[in-house]
Amino acid sequence: MIRASIYYDKGTIVIAGGFPVPYASSDPRGERQRAQAMYYRDTLEYLRRSEAEVEDHVMDPIPLPLVTARTKLRSYQEQALRRWIDAGKRGVVVLPTGAGKTLVAVKAIETIGLSALVVVPTLDLMLQWKGVLEQELGLQVGAIGGEYDDLRAVTVITYDSAYLRASELGNKFFLLIFDECHHLPSEGYRQIAEMFASPYRLGLTATPEREDGLEKLLPTLIGGIVYRLSPDSLAGKYLSDYEITRVTVDLTPEERENYERNEAIFRSYLKKKRIYSWGPNAFLRLIMLSNSDKEAREALLARNRAMQIAFNSEAKLKALEQILRDNPEDKVIIFTQYNDLVYEISRRFLIPFITYKTSDEERDAVLKGFKEGTYKAIVASKVLDEGVDVPEASLGVILSGSGSRREFVQRLGRLLRKREGKVARLIEIVSGGTSEVRVSARRKRADGTRDWGQEEGI
Repeated sequence: MIRASIYYDKGTIVIAGGFPVPYASSDPRGERQRAQAMYYRDTLEYLRRSEAEVEDHVMDPIPLPLVTARTKLRSYQEQALRRWIDAGKRGVVVLPTGAGKTLVAVKAIETIGLSALVVVPTLDLMLQWKGVLEQELGLQVGAIGGEYDDLRAVTVITYDSAYLRASELGNKFFLLIFDECHHLPSEGYRQIAEMFASPYRLGLTATPEREDGLEKLLPTLIGGIVYRLSPDSLAGKYLSDYEITRVTVDLTPEERENYERNEAIFRSYLKKKRIYSWGPNAFLRLIMLSNSDKEAREALLARNRAMQIAFNSEAKLKALEQILRDNPEDKVIIFTQYNDLVYEISRRFLIPFITYKTSDEERDAVLKGFKEGTYKAIVASKVLDEGVDVPEASLGVILSGSGSRREFVQRLGRLLRKREGKVARLIEIVSGGTSEVRVSARRKRADGTRDWGQEEGI
């Protein structure tokens, strides 16, 4: 009879007994092997299939009392949960912003009935999750992040704190839930998944794709995509119906001249270095070259100047002014890429702003005023794309953004909270004849949303 003993050790599992198992390597300190903790479930299943007598000392969970969720899932949420269960209680559920991903997780905790850790990207989301879980499960939920350090059977933790404490907490939770799980494959955060032994895993996101392509790691870290719905699938019934319009504006003659001059510097360098396609890899290569190559540095600066001209054109501000004038009753969120444009819009139109520099108190006051109707419009850089509970809006205006499909879907999701008779509108203002047109097309391509309506020119 083969005998094996396995236990947890600072983010790894140790298999004693000399029996070789996949994913493990020999430990020079005796007849044992060591593997990343995330292979605990696979190792245990392999040993049992091999008819080994196993002493399992890996998990040391926090006891969870019997919990019953108060919520009743919608049909698509129920289907997502069922697909996750059928996949062995591992995998990623992809649902649009506002579609109730949190409630799928609540039911997953009820289904497992064991300790659960929810990993979230921001302190705001940590507190939002804590409130929902306590309301739905009827128990006190722990929180770890910032000034919070309260460990309980169900705990919400930020990615940063989970990364720092993975070796300590890695065998305390049977269920590991990653909110906005597209963050997980990044170089540091992926160690969270690797150092936790949790046999059951659930990823939640509106858009799993990443610009660097690292979403390919998600099946190993959490499990593959088990269920996916686009915003269009739920529009009109569970989410508001919506329209997307692209408005093309022209640069002023002076802006055009400056844009073309800087773009020519950039393109000339790419041609010289035989860089024929532009994407994340080419961008990283140019950044690396710029450390030692003066021409590369000037090409990169020229590209940035050209994009700033396209993003911040005067015609965009005039188009925005017209949109605001034509829609006085709508609650409007204005999205931009950079803070300089946020401040200019706020100053010119007397609209409150939110950036990463805005204090928590001021941000809460702005969002409260927007919710109560004191402010009809707010302007923000990327900080409202994710991780903040934004009050209902009916009109979104994108003045600038990256080529990320995730960013586009997140911004659309801020408008889709259901209300009787509501049709949300997202208007994207693009500088014609610039590389921003390609950026706009890239973020719109294959994102699961409907095409633009009739394009307009101003």
